[in-house]
Amino acid sequence: MNNIIEIKDLTKYYGKTKGIENLSLDIKEGEIFGYIGPNGAGKSTTIRLMLSLIFPDSGSVKIFGLDAFKNSDIISQEIGYLPSEVFYYENMKVKDFFKYNASFYQRDCKKRTKELCEILELDENRKIRSLSYGNRKKVGIIQGLMHQPRILILDEPTGGLDPLMQKRFFDLIKEENQRGTTVLFSSHILSEVRRICDRVGLIKDGQLIQVSTIQEIFSQSYKKIEIETKDSKYISLKELEGVSKFSLEGSKVHFLYQGQLDVLLSKLNEIKITDLLISEPELEEIFLQYYEK
Repeated sequence: MNNIIEIKDLTKYYGKTKGIENLSLDIKEGEIFGYIGPNGAGKSTTIRLMLSLIFPDSGSVKIFGLDAFKNSDIISQEIGYLPSEVFYYENMKVKDFFKYNASFYQRDCKKRTKELCEILELDENRKIRSLSYGNRKKVGIIQGLMHQPRILILDEPTGGLDPLMQKRFFDLIKEENQRGTTVLFSSHILSEVRRICDRVGLIKDGQLIQVSTIQEIFSQSYKKIEIETKDSKYISLKELEGVSKFSLEGSKVHFLYQGQLDVLLSKLNEIKITDLLISEPELEEIFLQYYEK
């Protein structure tokens, strides 16, 4: 797949406060890319730079092969964006807001807007000021999708949606992706990232620290090991390379292991074990590994 977004050595400071620094990232056409990190890590700064809402101190962004800052008018026709916080014209009816928003695009958005309102169960005749936070978020989702963009940028998109609407939202994003839409999904809710994304970029203190597939992140991570034994030889496991957070509760031994499983199993074969459990860590636990370094 070709790169549809290319970010190179991008740096943005707010006075003396770092937004992002020397950040380079490529996003492939047709993928769903997860961009994860805690609040303040630099996710929203990166997105605002991509959208030319702010300008960098140095570095470049190319979208569709075009300079994102010099060609923002052309690029914006093919990008849908849902910000983390949505603010609209309070006295407008939803349908009038959609009509106004559609006027910025060189295509007819009526049919797709109606379809999206039905999927998300949004009443177009209500005034925006009367909407709950969740329904305002639906307005933002439809605004981002109504013109069937080639790139969809989602910044913490599920806040305010109930579990049923979250499922519909994710189904909708997967359908858009199957049609060929590239998705940048920025979130700190890691279960959502694992659910939908192909690759993931981890950002820490304004710098990209790793880009991997979800599968690679888990394969390179530790395993959680629990054994049940009364054999005193279990203590030898503590010295095995790759073992950490070793603890004993009654006859149960718990530890984390990062290394070749065949080496661990060979060592376990020397011990009389009555039960063994090897499990994957949660994505949140893997995430903390990077942030504790």
